[in-house]
Amino acid sequence: MKDGFVSKGSVKSFFRQGELRVSKDLYAALNGEVRQMLDRAAKRATANGRTTMLPHDL
Repeated sequence: MKDGFVSKGSVKSFFRQGELRVSKDLYAALNGEVRQMLDRAAKRATANGRTTMLPHDL
C-alpha cells in the first residue's frame, strides 16, 4: 500500500488542534500500528469462523 492506512492531512489537523507538530516518521509508525491492529482483528474473525470483520474484532 503506497500511502498507508491513515491520511496525513487528517493526522496533521488532529494534532494542530492541540498546537502540536508532527514528525515525518510518525506516519510510518502509525500505519504500522494500524496494520497490526487490522491483522489481529482479521485473525480473530477467522478464528471465530467469520469472513466479515466486526467492530468487536478490533
